[in-house]
Amino acid sequence: MKKIIIGFVLFAVLLSCSGYNKVVKGDNYQEKFDLANKLFEEKDFDRCIVLYEQIYQHSPKTGEGELAYYRLAKSYYEIEDFYMSGYYFSQYIQRYPYSQKNEEAHFLMALSSVKNSPEYSLDQTETEGAINTVQQFIDRYPNSSLIDSCNRVMDRLRFKLEYKEYDHVKLYDKTENYRAALTAGEIFLEKYSKSKFCEEIYYLTIKNSYLLTINSIESKKIERIEKTWERMLNFAILYPQSNFKKEVKAIEDKVSELRGTKTD
Repeated sequence: MKKIIIGFVLFAVLLSCSGYNKVVKGDNYQEKFDLANKLFEEKDFDRCIVLYEQIYQHSPKTGEGELAYYRLAKSYYEIEDFYMSGYYFSQYIQRYPYSQKNEEAHFLMALSSVKNSPEYSLDQTETEGAINTVQQFIDRYPNSSLIDSCNRVMDRLRFKLEYKEYDHVKLYDKTENYRAALTAGEIFLEKYSKSKFCEEIYYLTIKNSYLLTINSIESKKIERIEKTWERMLNFAILYPQSNFKKEVKAIEDKVSELRGTKTD
């Protein structure tokens, strides 16, 4: 019985494929359109892509051609080919500038760009592009019901960039690249002044400022000692109850000795 059922299923599949191939190779575009829509509703996106491409090429300026092009983009999105979906949604907006589907197309184009954003440890050019694309949607459709979703997406993308720069500072500190850690830390504090990582980054700038100082040539030590001291004073004002208070105090004692003064 199992063999009979399996055989019947295989026969049905072969028959279905045979019918599909016949429509693909045929010249009946109404039949292609009907089958493509049926496959789209059944979520058979790989096969409907072929048909929608044929329909659009045959009649791009018709209602069928417009719907075919939109669903072509949507099918690529559903199979997670986000480079292709982003391209087709972008082209759809340009080719059909007055379509009622343009808001959704623009949103899905933005999401396609977001989906291509890599892990934070990799190059973030795609992430920066995604932020720009989402911002374009917000600017174009400020009253859209999708704005809240866009803002949440933007927050995630911006945090990814923030975390990458935070991780850079940590890496420079770990590898004892004092100058790079100090420079990267100061850039981070300027760019992300409200970040939850600011306290830790500020501490790391003090730490690496001190380490850079004691490893400097004599002609640069005096200036760097004073800059380190200034950073510690600012840190004490900004974070009086800091989790790094003990570590900063230890550095303060050492810098105080270098300055030739005593601290309480």
